[in-house]
Amino acid sequence: STRIESGDVVLGLASSGVHSNGYTLVRKIIAEKGLDLAATYPELESERTLGELLLEPTRIYAKSIVSLLRGYTVKKVVTGMAHITGGGLPGNLNRALPSDVDALVDRDSWTVPPLFDFLQKHGDVAADEMDRVFNMGVGYCLVVRPTFADAVARKLEKSGETVFRMGEITSGSGDVRYH
Repeated sequence: STRIESGDVVLGLASSGVHSNGYTLVRKIIAEKGLDLAATYPELESERTLGELLLEPTRIYAKSIVSLLRGYTVKKVVTGMAHITGGGLPGNLNRALPSDVDALVDRDSWTVPPLFDFLQKHGDVAADEMDRVFNMGVGYCLVVRPTFADAVARKLEKSGETVFRMGEITSGSGDVRYH
């Protein structure tokens, strides 16, 4: 069966930045706080300006994902996928879940890029709103059978992706839950 089941593993692929989502909030923060797009800020941990970081092109995952799926035409290894766009992780991964399971995601399984922390701090944005508006450093998720999780992660890394083992599928009601 290719259905997502309890015990499956959630893998996340790193984003390149805000990925075209959340710019209404970004513009509001910049305007209200008088932030300079041409400036560098120490807390961004980058030599690049705020504007350059915000305009980083969206990472496209198609080549890596198609290559991965072509390698598993017989074995049903990948049980679900979600592109993390507007709505963030909770608003996108949940759409891939059947109604009888949850994705239990470990917040410590990846490092949120400094740009998101910067926006949250300067905009005084609540954590749950950040999660709903931005990808928080994860642009794509795959749900895979547990016995293949390490092999899938290695294949994706060979394709140039940064992969996070983010959590697992448990019985539930179709939600994304953090722990």
